Amino acid sequence: MKTITWDEFEQVELRVGTITHAEEFPQARKPAYKLTVDFGPEIGIQRSSAQITQHYTIEELPGTQVIAVVNFPPKQIGPFISECLVTGFADENGQVILARPSKPTPNGAKLF
Repeated sequence: MKTITWDEFEQVELRVGTITHAEEFPQARKPAYKLTVDFGPEIGIQRSSAQITQHYTIEELPGTQVIAVVNFPPKQIGPFISECLVTGFADENGQVILARPSKPTPNGAKLF
């Protein structure tokens, strides 16, 4: 594991956002959803591709708060542009479980 400095950590913008929309992403190489996430007035709305189909349905995702990196450059994923990286942890089978705040948190709040 590489050690980083506090200054390097502070450069990563981990923010809370609320999923407002989720849809299938059939063009993705691995099963994924397209997510629309509201990060509040400072950052706004961003979109992300997330490989979370094993643990979540499209219907249950809207209203879910997530923790995401919002300062990566946009990334082309097939015909889709991902603007943020929704974070999670792998379960015992390597399937992603979303990283979420344990209580309602204002959209755009920064992890520190």
